[in-house]
Amino acid sequence: MNIRVIKSGRRTISIEVTPECDVIVRAPYLTSRREIARFLDDKTDWINRTVRRMEKRRIESAIDRGDRLSDADVYELSEQAKDVIPPKVKHYASMLGVDYGRITIRNQKTRWGSCSSKHNLNFNCLLLRAPEEILDYVVVHELCHIRHMDHSKAFWNEVEKILPDYRDRRKWLKDHGDRLYYNDSNIPGYTYGGNR
Repeated sequence: MNIRVIKSGRRTISIEVTPECDVIVRAPYLTSRREIARFLDDKTDWINRTVRRMEKRRIESAIDRGDRLSDADVYELSEQAKDVIPPKVKHYASMLGVDYGRITIRNQKTRWGSCSSKHNLNFNCLLLRAPEEILDYVVVHELCHIRHMDHSKAFWNEVEKILPDYRDRRKWLKDHGDRLYYNDSNIPGYTYGGNR
């Protein structure tokens, strides 16, 4: 998020989150950087809540307008995914010591990935719009299903061996995954440890 400080002749410090999710701090001319940093620190929870609410509104607005990605955009992502995803699968399969079948790239409506009983893997091409760490998480997730076809403790332990921060990555996908379907140029990045 962008934080902008505007100083003026006012007497108090105030804070605002714009519909674009920028944070604007208005402060008196003589306010020090330390005071502003302390003020922002005190307001962290409020800022995060408000930014999430604004992001949700923006997504809902895009949905209302029907600003879904075009067929041409999806086709382009599918073509790119054919070059990007298989090498990742090969890399992580080697780390996990598992063999897999066919890799299929689709524009799935409700799933980011899947693993069949024959160890064939499906991936949603829209994952290419997510930060790379999120794509890696989905690849590892599906490969771990080759060993465990459920979401048992053993399955998650397997995921954690490769991605100790998988909970953060999973939360990012839950919080922001809807945005990947729409023309949203402000998809947030992924920060390790920042999403718990």
